[in-house]
Amino acid sequence: MTDTSQLQAETLATIAAATTPEALESVRVAAMGKQGSITALLKTLGGMSPDERAVNGPAFNGLRETVTAALAARKAALDEAALNAKLAAEQQDMTLPVALPASGSIHPVSQVMDELAEIFADLGFAVASGPEIEDDWHNFSALNIPESHPARAMHDTFYIAQSPPDAKLVLRTHTSPVQIRTMMSQKPPIRIIAPGRVYRSDSDATHTPMFHQIEGLVIDKGITLAHLRWTLETFIKAFFEVDDVVLRFRPSYFPFTEPSVEVDVGYNSKTGKPAGAGQVDKWLEVLGSGMVHPRVIEACGLDPNEWQGFAFGTGVDRLAMLKYGLTDLRAFFDGDIKWLKHNGFSAFDLPSISAGAVS
Repeated sequence: MTDTSQLQAETLATIAAATTPEALESVRVAAMGKQGSITALLKTLGGMSPDERAVNGPAFNGLRETVTAALAARKAALDEAALNAKLAAEQQDMTLPVALPASGSIHPVSQVMDELAEIFADLGFAVASGPEIEDDWHNFSALNIPESHPARAMHDTFYIAQSPPDAKLVLRTHTSPVQIRTMMSQKPPIRIIAPGRVYRSDSDATHTPMFHQIEGLVIDKGITLAHLRWTLETFIKAFFEVDDVVLRFRPSYFPFTEPSVEVDVGYNSKTGKPAGAGQVDKWLEVLGSGMVHPRVIEACGLDPNEWQGFAFGTGVDRLAMLKYGLTDLRAFFDGDIKWLKHNGFSAFDLPSISAGAVS
């Protein structure tokens, strides 16, 4: 009979002396492998008599279990030592900037929409909305646009082919139908802005078939062009973040306003911003406006002798181009990720207009 005590002592000593996982694996193979010393010892049990197996079996199996436990304990100790050594060798500079995960950005149009809503909220305007597929009456007739007006022509308006027989349906050409729906559903006084998508059959560097517009409407008693001018001056100052601005009102014609005016803002080409008196060297047309036509007020069930108002409208995309130096309107709708990353806004780092329109 082999001296199991001596074999156990020698094997345990060799395990304790192993300083690397590779050395420990060699010890395991030498003791517990197919040709290992303990494996060979266990194989001898088959040739022993029952009495000998009764004596040696427990001793040999005990030896195997003891060595197996010692191997596992030594392996855990070596793994822990290797991990501690790796952690000690690896150091991170916590002052280095963290690589930010990929994130989206706010589109310039959405950014400008939010800015406009904030500015006009300071002025007491509510946001109103309406359907993008409109009927002919809300989109044209109620706005005093005659049957012969060019805006009704097929080359300018998208008509819905499957319209009901009693109403022509169109993709709205402006957000003015929202003004009509508001006047018909809400009693004056009314102060609203109507932002949203509109559609016209046009496409070049400054025009797209779908674009964004914001219109404003005030209906009250005693409203004059002076109220309109003050509102627009306050709006332009807040939006372009300037202290002074010069506006030029040019007589114009819109079927739904009378009188009607185009509004130009004085601009300084060196600063690239709207400017005050004495600093203007060019003019930029920014919006159309005027006093709401009495026929429009009357079409909405109101008495034009009692209620007056003003309205204005401008392209949100154009405002974004002016404020943020963008040159091609078509890029707004291309879905180019590089363009969006360059020109978009972080949701956590928005340009501040916290001063508001009214201080």
